[in-house]
Amino acid sequence: MATSGFGLVSWVWAVVAAPFIGSFLGVLALRLPAGMPVALTRSACPHCATPLGVLDLVPVVSWLASRGRCRHCAASLGLFYPGIELAAVAIALWAAVVLPGDLVWAGCVLGWTLLAAAVIDWQHTVLPDVLVLPLIPVGIGVHAFLFPDRWPDHVLGAAAGFVTFAAIGLVYRWLRKRDGLGLGDAKLLAASGAWVAWIGLPSVVLLAALVALAGALIWRLSGRVVHGGTEIPFGPALALATWVVWLYGPVVPF
Repeated sequence: MATSGFGLVSWVWAVVAAPFIGSFLGVLALRLPAGMPVALTRSACPHCATPLGVLDLVPVVSWLASRGRCRHCAASLGLFYPGIELAAVAIALWAAVVLPGDLVWAGCVLGWTLLAAAVIDWQHTVLPDVLVLPLIPVGIGVHAFLFPDRWPDHVLGAAAGFVTFAAIGLVYRWLRKRDGLGLGDAKLLAASGAWVAWIGLPSVVLLAALVALAGALIWRLSGRVVHGGTEIPFGPALALATWVVWLYGPVVPF
């Protein structure tokens, strides 16, 4: 963990902001796929539609105080919001432990965005461009600013990521006569390449494949039917692999 004054301030504020960012990510994950306004509509109970007040919107604390139920209709609110809020905190803490102070916020932006994209893809099998595409210029820009001599590797990584997955998707469609990998996955791998550079892409693909296989095995062991035509979102696996490789570096040597 960074010990300089700047580093200390960076990770403390990131952790403080994390649950509130997580709450916003929860709203984003629910409303964005449905085409609903994200920022201009008050939050309301999904069961009785009663608008929520300030006391209802304190991350995690409000959920615990109400025992996970709406204060107005007593309906169960589920674990989605506290789960994503705590996940956002975990990302901030993880970034604070691994990264130097000048990279903590960049790591949080990457991790939080990947979290939202993964949740949406898991629930709706779609990776929204509004989340994924901005990661490409941001990733290139962060590394161009902090490591001016390395930015061409990140531009090449973004291009290679998209072309590789888009080509695999086209070949799969030609061979199997149905979609296997969507352009959303190709765009996410392009964003991954913008952050981990071309040298990190093989590691991202390898780790993502292992995570996806483990997920499919867990599904099968839990009693769900898994076969060649089962649609399993690949975005969450790509998101986790991107985050791990960016934090720790490639695992596939060159």
